[in-house]
Amino acid sequence: MKDLTRGNPIKLILMYALPLVIGQLFQQFYTLVDVRIVGETLGELPLAAVGATTPLADFLIGFINGMSNGFAIVVATYFGARDKANLKRSVASSFLVGAVSTLLFTGISLIFIKPILNVLQIEEELMPLALQYICVLIVGLIFTAFYNVCAAVLRAVGDTATPLILLIVSSFLNIGLDYLFILGLDLGVAGAAVATVLSQGICAAACMIRILKRYPLLHVSRADFAYSPVVAGKVISIGFSMALMFSLVNMGTLILQGAINTFGPYTIVAHTAARKATMVFMVPNGIFGVALATFSGQNYGAKKYDRIWQGTKQSIMVILIWDLCMAALSWLFGPQIISLISASTEESVLSTGAMYIRIDTLFYFLCTSVCCIRNSLQGIGESLMTLVSSFAELMCKALIAVFLAPKIGYTAIIICEPVAWAVMLIPLVIRWRQLRSSLKR
Repeated sequence: MKDLTRGNPIKLILMYALPLVIGQLFQQFYTLVDVRIVGETLGELPLAAVGATTPLADFLIGFINGMSNGFAIVVATYFGARDKANLKRSVASSFLVGAVSTLLFTGISLIFIKPILNVLQIEEELMPLALQYICVLIVGLIFTAFYNVCAAVLRAVGDTATPLILLIVSSFLNIGLDYLFILGLDLGVAGAAVATVLSQGICAAACMIRILKRYPLLHVSRADFAYSPVVAGKVISIGFSMALMFSLVNMGTLILQGAINTFGPYTIVAHTAARKATMVFMVPNGIFGVALATFSGQNYGAKKYDRIWQGTKQSIMVILIWDLCMAALSWLFGPQIISLISASTEESVLSTGAMYIRIDTLFYFLCTSVCCIRNSLQGIGESLMTLVSSFAELMCKALIAVFLAPKIGYTAIIICEPVAWAVMLIPLVIRWRQLRSSLKR
């Protein structure tokens, strides 16, 4: 367990975030290999089917990730306050709320999956493959939720090493299972989804075993599941506000995908590869965000407010160095990056994907500021303004997809993210300055 309320803020955040960054890079490495295997073994049409549904999968998984991160904030706050009784209650509530919510989410998703894919304007030739892929992932959401809650609870008390090790194991397991199910058992795109679900289930079981063997403080009894208005209220409100925030972000991407799906298979493949590259480039943004949420939660519980502001500013400066490196990499090797991910040699795929990452990386400083400030605010329980910011992003993406994309094509998709980041940042900075002033009193 790691106490983040004492010591140099940026050093603590870096030590906390480093295992998460390595783990996330391994996870993104798997997703890149997954796309490469599908493109290399099955061809561009199946890859387009996977790419056309990827934002929907991200939306579903994002809801669970956001919810789990919200749970972690509550656990981190009680850990920082040294409140063991409510810490156990928050862990119990996290598992209970996470399980019930995920099962409901899974059932609703399966019932409405065909109409949702129709709304996404997926072409008829891609529809059977898209249904195979996404339905398997939806059925496996319970494993995703189980792992995410376990990992979030461990991170809340400072253990980032266990999730790292399990992610590394899971990544290599995923790759092996991909070849087994896609080539060995000839399951096609469904095989890629089965490999993902199975590896997540194994990872979740291992994570729970680690908690049971190593962390008595996180062990819960039947009494800890008893309803506590204060604890349950925090778990539900913060968990669902984070889930809603992630959902709003991914909903915007989902709306954009509906526009992208009208541009044809080559553009879908190009965008799929570019988004996969972007996910790797933005690993520090998301991970430092998670670290800052936990860091802020613990220090807020300990009433050490100055450390929150200091740690957030220092984190932004560190990530900006990475952002500059990713921009240089994109401009120097853009087409090669897209080719490496997609296994495509089609010139339109390579040039379109390269243009996306080259333009967007120039504005990563906006995204970095959004991620760090937003997660710090979430860590101290400031959910309203983060939701306002996420809703602003959703509206930007929806307006561009509906009104601008039909007129200027894929160029609208490229400029959408930077515009959305700039709009999102405004309410976050306003609330950030207000809190700095009020909490100094």
